[in-house]
Amino acid sequence: MAIHSQFDQAVWLDESSADIAQLEALCEQQTDPASVPLSVDVIGEIPVYEGADVRAAASESDTAEAPVRALQQEWARTLAHGAGVVLIRHAFDDIPVLDAVTAAFNALIDSERAAGSGADHFAPRGSNTRLWNAHEKLCIESPALFARYNANDVLSLMCGAWLGPGYQITTQANIVHPGGQAQHCHRDYHMGFQQADKLVQYPAHVHAMSPMLTLQGAIAHTDMPLESGPTKILPFSQQFLPGYLAAGRADCSAMFEKRQVQLPLNKGDMLFFNPAVMHAAGDNHTADVERFANLVQAGSVYGRTMELLDKARMSIALYPALQSLVTEAGWQSRHTRQAIEACAEAYPFPANMELEPPVNGLAPVSQQELMHQCLAEGCTPDEFSSRVRAQQGLKRSH
Repeated sequence: MAIHSQFDQAVWLDESSADIAQLEALCEQQTDPASVPLSVDVIGEIPVYEGADVRAAASESDTAEAPVRALQQEWARTLAHGAGVVLIRHAFDDIPVLDAVTAAFNALIDSERAAGSGADHFAPRGSNTRLWNAHEKLCIESPALFARYNANDVLSLMCGAWLGPGYQITTQANIVHPGGQAQHCHRDYHMGFQQADKLVQYPAHVHAMSPMLTLQGAIAHTDMPLESGPTKILPFSQQFLPGYLAAGRADCSAMFEKRQVQLPLNKGDMLFFNPAVMHAAGDNHTADVERFANLVQAGSVYGRTMELLDKARMSIALYPALQSLVTEAGWQSRHTRQAIEACAEAYPFPANMELEPPVNGLAPVSQQELMHQCLAEGCTPDEFSSRVRAQQGLKRSH
């Protein structure tokens, strides 16, 4: 990923690092069509590809890998060093399968409506309806349809281009209703789900690395004319290293709205982008278009530890020891923090966002945060054990 020279030697970033004028300068770049020779068009600096060309290359891959690798190389360069966004027209050629999946998602949404739809992190409640964990729910509800839907050359090759093999897919079906309001400018998972006070604790090279762990995408299940508010994109913004710290600021949002681009999508198109690209769903100004997309997050196989640890069990064992240690002379609060960091789960994801909605931010409470809370509240070991086990009980998909 291209990183502005000012940050080449930076080890730590803070909000003063995020000069919006430098972000705007990066976003003045243009996509040279010669740099994306396999694309069929460049619109708003975003290269556009034809799904039929991708399928043709994939069909040759058993005997000739070069056509597929050429596409993947071009996509990877664009996501990392170019506009950060790639659009594939006609990524689905079997529209009846796409329509059947839309119907299945709608049926699942209807069955869950009594419990209320999940809130969107970045849009006002009521603007949209979201089916969390749509990937698993579709697989359980209709395995054959799931297979046909995911047997897709574009999705497979794009995930491989950015993440390599072994990637893991999650999706959320999202419907933005007529009159639905726009999202706030943001970046995506991982660091896009953290607040500035957490982000400044990560060294600069982690800010650069984080986008490499996830590919963000959207599958258009309906036509999305501009007035329906398809995703607003800020090309080249993934190149701005302090962007996670800037995305929520008013000056960044103002610049985003001034320079963002939107592309109308047709049913069956797929849009993919580096998760560090600043983006936001737009306002749905129509009276009758239910803008329906399946939002894709594909994660790198490398986002896991080597060994499997039962951190809830470890935390329950450690808790009474910490309660004793804090009374000893010479034991400092930082020692408690260090012991908890070595033991409890720091990251609240993966999570069932219906069972663990975000609390005072963008993420659920982590096991480490729960441990600190219980120590501060003077909970007994049994009370802490009950709360940890209750939290663990929410770590399920259904």
